[in-house]
Amino acid sequence: MSYFGAMQNEIYNAGLKGILPDYPVDFATLEKRAHEALGPMMTNYVAGGCGDEHTQNSNAAAFHHWGMVPRMMVDCSTRDLSIELFGHTYPTPLFMAPIGLNGEATQDRHGDLAAARASAMTGVPFCASTLANDPLEDVKAACGDTPAWFQLYTPRNRELAESLIRRAEDAGYKALVVTLDTWVTGWRPRDLNASNFPQLRGKVLVNYFSDPVFRSLLAKPPEEDPAAAIFTWAATFGQVLTWEDMAWFKSVTKLPIVLKGICHPDDARRAVDTGADAIYCSNHGGRQANGGIATIDLLADVVKAAGDVPVLFDSGVRSGTDAVKALAMGARAIGVGRPYTYGLALGGAAGAAWVLCSILAEADLLMAVNGYPTLAAVREAGVQRVG
Repeated sequence: MSYFGAMQNEIYNAGLKGILPDYPVDFATLEKRAHEALGPMMTNYVAGGCGDEHTQNSNAAAFHHWGMVPRMMVDCSTRDLSIELFGHTYPTPLFMAPIGLNGEATQDRHGDLAAARASAMTGVPFCASTLANDPLEDVKAACGDTPAWFQLYTPRNRELAESLIRRAEDAGYKALVVTLDTWVTGWRPRDLNASNFPQLRGKVLVNYFSDPVFRSLLAKPPEEDPAAAIFTWAATFGQVLTWEDMAWFKSVTKLPIVLKGICHPDDARRAVDTGADAIYCSNHGGRQANGGIATIDLLADVVKAAGDVPVLFDSGVRSGTDAVKALAMGARAIGVGRPYTYGLALGGAAGAAWVLCSILAEADLLMAVNGYPTLAAVREAGVQRVG
């Protein structure tokens, strides 16, 4: 049973001794402070979206036109926020969504390790990105006893793709999350105006530079000729995937396969038919395509189409209230993205853990006040369109 909401008592009791929180508990203040800590170039990349950022902004705003009706006279003195996924019981329904520039978010440029340590501290699983400043093996080790998942940007070179997948398996990751919507980068004005694409400057490419298959493609090691290594990365990044590729994925790994980027119910059905173990409903936080519909508005249809196959969700989650609404729509697990990366910027592992705990505390207290002692009760309550 969870008592995540007890965090507020700890904060109030510390205040009696004149101790204020090191980090904010609300997203608006967190974002403001994190942008100051990250500086303009990193803020452009982490906070920016595609086009005029309408889809990105809609992702967050759309939660406000969904509401939940509270139920009274229900014993919610204890709440259970645990979920079953990939054969494992997780204490919470949250996970840390893959963020490709985590590595640069901390002062020591080892943000992937800090995110992994936050996962170990909170029990919230970390979905580690292919784009990282530390090898995926070291990141998994830093997660401690908390299971971790590996997100794959599928390279054009299948031998390299298989090598990355095999490394993830050998390192002990519990699921393979295949991103579908990033074989080409979306139009991101903030980065374009600053002429800044971090990977082309050699950032977050350690998983490639440390891979034996990738290194075999180079005339000289990355340490001796980083420019050539970066060029080779750019030439191999971004395989266009089709449904026919699912047979290959199933042939090279026994890990559960999660397809990330599914927003249409027909695609959800096709994913199930081709053997996906979970569907990840996401529009990449509005970073890859503008003009889309907020992902929360698409979630219910995806869940219905997926049937018994679990649906993961992200895009626009800023609070515990947002997370509970997505759970009420039928999502099995909820991905938190920018908020925890902002926590990394402010305080490394401790900052990210604080953000995750704040979101869990709000979710726990919402369930308590609204009369939902379990996530099954949350799903039974559902949501209503309010505007």
